[in-house]
Amino acid sequence: MTDLAPDTLLKLRQVSTATLTSQLIKVAGLRSRSPRDIRPLNAAKSRFVGPAVTLRYAPLREDLERMANIALAENPTRRAIEESEPGSVVVVDMGGDIGGGAIGDILAARLIYRGIVGLVADGAMRDAGPLMAMDLPVHCRTFTPPPNSASILAVGFNEPIGCGGVLVFPGDIVVGDEDGAVMIPRHLADKVAISGLEQEQVEAYIKRRVELGEPIAGFYPASERTMADYRDWVDAGRPSLG
Repeated sequence: MTDLAPDTLLKLRQVSTATLTSQLIKVAGLRSRSPRDIRPLNAAKSRFVGPAVTLRYAPLREDLERMANIALAENPTRRAIEESEPGSVVVVDMGGDIGGGAIGDILAARLIYRGIVGLVADGAMRDAGPLMAMDLPVHCRTFTPPPNSASILAVGFNEPIGCGGVLVFPGDIVVGDEDGAVMIPRHLADKVAISGLEQEQVEAYIKRRVELGEPIAGFYPASERTMADYRDWVDAGRPSLG
């Protein structure tokens, strides 16, 4: 697995998913890195950055229902909860199924205790009230009352998966915020962290100038003049723009 620069995750914490998706297009031509139809359950607790641990569900087959028992040591959901490293993000492939909730408040409590920083699933969760009040950022499609065993079966742990139409490998870097989530191929994370943080800084400068009356034409998107003005401002020690 590709090693990350020591400050990559710190940089990514300062970069929005909107900026990261733009940078992935610019840097690598990747336009499909944000899972579709997935949103944070609580916008106030939506932000996280960490490497992916993957969990895969498949449609339930009734004669295999015993495999859904989380008491079994080999159950993939149990493995994701008990074996994921602190700082990880659990990414769940539910195939878009919303007939059963992948995780409820008790399992979320265990994830929090074990230091998991985020959960992303292309299906449903359960225990809406308690889960939204907890400190685990959760991005998914919706809530539903039934357990996951009502419609799906956990069949794989820490293998390549699809989540909301996005291919995810274990170890890919996952970033979440109020807009949603983005999956960064691990080998691109260092580069995107650097270019993304620079974009954030440039756009903060542009936004302030616009707030002070700067016309958009010839200024945004950033033109050569804009970038020259920005560099002069940085060289001057980033003085107040008013």
